[in-house]
Formats: sequence, C-alpha cells, structure tokens
Amino acid sequence: MGRRMRKVRVGRVVSDKMDKTVVVAVESLVRHPLYQRTIRRTKKVKAHDAENACQVGDKVRIMEVRPLSKEKCWRVVEIVERGKRFGSVPETGEGTETISEVGGGTSEAREE
Repeated sequence: MGRRMRKVRVGRVVSDKMDKTVVVAVESLVRHPLYQRTIRRTKKVKAHDAENACQVGDKVRIMEVRPLSKEKCWRVVEIVERGKRFGSVPETGEGTETISEVGGGTSEAREE
C-alpha cells in the first residue's frame, strides 16, 4: 500500500488513558437506503500517539498504517484543533450556591 493510497480521517479524541494510544471517534454521514435520510455514524478506532500529545476533546487527523497491535492500525498525523478539557471547575464563583443558600433544604421551610 503506497503512502498516497492510505486512508486519512479526522475525528475527536474520546480517551487518552493508555500509553502512546488514543481512542478517536470518527464520524461519517451516510444516506439511509430506503428513507434517504442522512444518518450520522460513529466509529471508534485506536490510534498510535508516539508523543502522548493528544488530550480528550482534541480534533486530530489520523492515517491508516500497518497493524501495530491487535486493535491499533491508525497513527495520529497532526492535532488539527485543541479541545477543552472536560470536567474542569469554573474559575468564577457563579453557580456554586449550596442548597441551604438557595433556601430549598432548610428545616424552617418544612414547618410552614
């Protein structure tokens, strides 16, 4: 397989917990054969990330290579766009009130 014949896809990193490996979700749009409606299909593939540079949420370009392990036959070519890290705590203090501050969980409200 020549270098020009290799498949190239763009997808989002959904997991980076493995060493030198990332899981990339590649989306494609296909037409339904009977109803002619466009359907979004998602395929998860494991890709080799030699520098461990990818993080969850990054948009990456991957290229097909020879099998590197049982399930890994893609390689990260480049990081197209850096994504936000999910699960981060907001830096501002807005939206962090407790139930007692709002008044929904006090014992005084139950007495009435």
